Amino acid sequence: MTAAPVESSDYMHFAKTGAGALYNLATSGVADCTLADLDVNLNALSLHGPNVYGFPPLVECVAARLAVDPGCVVMPGGGCSFANHLAMAAVLQAGDEVLVEDPTYELLLATLGYLGARVRRFARRHQDRYSLDVGAVVAGLTASTRLVVLTNLHNPTGAHSDVAQVHAVAAAASKVGAMVLVDEVYLELLANGAGAPTAFHPDGNIITTGSLTKAYGLSGLRCGWVLAPASLAERMRRLNDLFGVQPPHIAERVSVLAFDRLAGLRTRAGGMIATNRAAYLEILGHHPALDQTILDQGTTMFPRLRSGDGDSLFQRVTADFDTSVVPGRFFGRPDHIRVGLGGDPAMTRVGLERLGTALRV
Repeated sequence: MTAAPVESSDYMHFAKTGAGALYNLATSGVADCTLADLDVNLNALSLHGPNVYGFPPLVECVAARLAVDPGCVVMPGGGCSFANHLAMAAVLQAGDEVLVEDPTYELLLATLGYLGARVRRFARRHQDRYSLDVGAVVAGLTASTRLVVLTNLHNPTGAHSDVAQVHAVAAAASKVGAMVLVDEVYLELLANGAGAPTAFHPDGNIITTGSLTKAYGLSGLRCGWVLAPASLAERMRRLNDLFGVQPPHIAERVSVLAFDRLAGLRTRAGGMIATNRAAYLEILGHHPALDQTILDQGTTMFPRLRSGDGDSLFQRVTADFDTSVVPGRFFGRPDHIRVGLGGDPAMTRVGLERLGTALRV
């Protein structure tokens, strides 16, 4: 019997309607910046412009930052979430087999369900610090696999996979005719003055996605992109005619300005994350109620509760402490929670203290 198609994302509904506590530790990106942070002169912007299949100056910004040919850059609008949807829709047909890491971000699985894919899983294990195990991927591949889906930095743990690991996965996938999709939206957190790292290679079987949202606090721009081999990139542009058609041009204009200011935005983000990570280590790093792998990068922690489940803790910490976290069931781990480290430092510290108290009750 064919499974009914998925028509919603439980996680996105939660993120939009269920995580509104005063002390919000449920977000995974850096706190939103303002137009003042971008030094934007609205009178210098335009509502309309040449953005057929991508605003050329914005395409050039992404291409230059990631050191790729502009012909491999797709700018569909809608952030990294829609970039992932478009990439998977361009590669897959209903019934295709997809190999996905476990744990992973629920929206990826929901989108695959909507597209009618058959999902198989491979483990990223707590005892291995959630590192990407190339052998586990190889063992999970079959002759029917058409796509392997990874996140890097790993969502929800923040584990980093180096380019050699991702390329080893791609080499194995190519032997069965599969592509590899790597959601790199958090990888911008490792960017430096020379640019941002990416596993994409124009002549290979790797597709990557990213955006300005998580690392820079620019969620309102919905500036997401896909990097794909040129012929596949063109297929995605044409497929997007059935979805979003064209992004809002004023957001594209502001995104171009943002690329000129990423160094300052990165400094802002780095300061908040470092402060919040130090607060987490101080308050929760050795909490007796938590069993956890603490990594040195990323905007989230993903501890396991030694007793109880994430949903029950979420209900209690929200109702009694006006603080929110993400229940681990959204990542396939009901006994975990995800804690965000990208928010305002003063708010985050109070939220962490309240969470620590809730864990003792």
